[in-house]
Amino acid sequence: MALFSVCHFINCEWIVSIAADAQETGINLPASYGVFPTCFWFGRENLYSSSYYPLQFLKEGVFILLLECGKIKKAFGDRLVVDLEGLRIYAGDRIGVVGANGAGKTTLLNILSQRLEPDEGWVKLYTKCAYVSQLAPAEKKRISPEMASKFGVATVWSETMSGGEKTRFKLAASFEADYPLLFADEPTSNIDLEGIELLERRLSEFQGAFVIISHDRDFLDQLCNRILEVEDGKVQLYNGNYSAYSAQKAEERARAQFEYERYLTEKKRLERAAVALRQKARSIKKTPKRMGNSEARLHKMGSQKGKAALERSVKSIEARIRQLEIKEKPKKQEVLKLDIQEGKRLYSKVVIEGRNLNKSYGDLVIFEDAEFVITNGAKVALLGPNGSGKTTLLKMIMNREDGIRIAPGAEIGYFSQEMEILDENLTILENVMAESRYEESFARTLLARLLLKREDVFKPVGVLSGGERVKVSFAKMLLKDLNLLILDEPTNYLDLNSLEVVEEVLGEYDQTLLLVSHDRRLISAVADQIMTIEDHKIKTFHGTYEEFLAQKDAAAGQKGEEEIQAQISLLENRLAEIVG
Repeated sequence: MALFSVCHFINCEWIVSIAADAQETGINLPASYGVFPTCFWFGRENLYSSSYYPLQFLKEGVFILLLECGKIKKAFGDRLVVDLEGLRIYAGDRIGVVGANGAGKTTLLNILSQRLEPDEGWVKLYTKCAYVSQLAPAEKKRISPEMASKFGVATVWSETMSGGEKTRFKLAASFEADYPLLFADEPTSNIDLEGIELLERRLSEFQGAFVIISHDRDFLDQLCNRILEVEDGKVQLYNGNYSAYSAQKAEERARAQFEYERYLTEKKRLERAAVALRQKARSIKKTPKRMGNSEARLHKMGSQKGKAALERSVKSIEARIRQLEIKEKPKKQEVLKLDIQEGKRLYSKVVIEGRNLNKSYGDLVIFEDAEFVITNGAKVALLGPNGSGKTTLLKMIMNREDGIRIAPGAEIGYFSQEMEILDENLTILENVMAESRYEESFARTLLARLLLKREDVFKPVGVLSGGERVKVSFAKMLLKDLNLLILDEPTNYLDLNSLEVVEEVLGEYDQTLLLVSHDRRLISAVADQIMTIEDHKIKTFHGTYEEFLAQKDAAAGQKGEEEIQAQISLLENRLAEIVG
């Protein structure tokens, strides 16, 4: 097995030689694993042109280094946003980036991809990289028909594309560039379940390395082998997928709490011992006045010796206290707290019903004679591709359009992904109090539990982040007595800790729920029925998301078998015709 240190390649023969050696060791080198001025890239049979600075190619054993950095610091004002001691990214690394809203994840990605200069430290990129931004338009406006087909998008960028289509187009463009290192900021946002599964397949086939910010726990579990956590500015690397990281993090917190409590216990024990010895030293009696001189001298000598011994013991204990390794009190993790104010129970067997539903936008047909029934206490996940009509159906229910019937006495808590219930010109507090049945003190308590505290409640909604707006929408919805929840993508923009709280609360909610979400873990944890929109109709599956997927896979397998049998029959018939 060939081993190489950092090399500055001077001619094409060296590159071909390296490629040959790499092939012998079993390393797959994609088309962009090195850059060389004016001409060449790795490949025994094909050489690739490039116009980049000379490659510094480092292979440690069988690991190809793509990026390294050290002593990174970045602050905005007085706040340290990124503090990263060091990081190396090798070919084959699948790195997920996690952290609270506003923690500095995007800033970290911008620094690693050399789109943003750190205040301190250095970053070395040994290859080209692609960057998929969450908000910015695509840098490349046209892609090949083959790549467009793989990602299910048009070949030309358009501002009229949906959010999901724009994300898929940018991903397709980055894959077409065939760079060995990919950075992506929330690539699963605005993408439906089929789109997420498609992205997972493409990334699992990707030969290079990627660094991806995501709040999709299944996505992080399926693809990632390392997790970068950004917490209070500190960037920490964990091996394994999201579940492994989560377990390690819980163990770290438990160990830190145990060590802190043990430190406090030992410190208090030593302090009590020192106090007791001091008191004992002070209690040693002075020489009585009536005692003779010889007796007094003996008493004094004994007292002084005893007192000195006690004082030495006190000093020894004080030294031990100073030598104790100080354990800082673990910072209490702030997580939002949700309390659903449940209203009177509904006694109707059917809570929502749709009959003969028809909906079109011009020539675009959404529903055609569609129907559905949601029974009391059901927790229903509504699934379908982007543009199939999920949000449209929720709005039809809320507007009680023709064919929709809702049980009498239903008190609906509606969460819209557009969050149009918020007035951007009003403050947080003014927004939540607009329709509240509760006093301001209760509203402020609820907002504090959603981590919107003190002076924050006087901020205009227009200046809030996406995650903060979600929390205000929740607060506005929860300041009512509810017995029916209709939620359209309620976890968009929420960080993972907040998302898990929402998941737990919805799992414990025991009244009727209709949920639209592309978070598979949330659907699995909450839903006991699945409604799908297919061919302008609404179909209902009575069972969990896992059971729904199992049935879907079985049906797909049966269909595939039937297609094979049909092809065999067709071939047999043609053969018979030829022979006959």
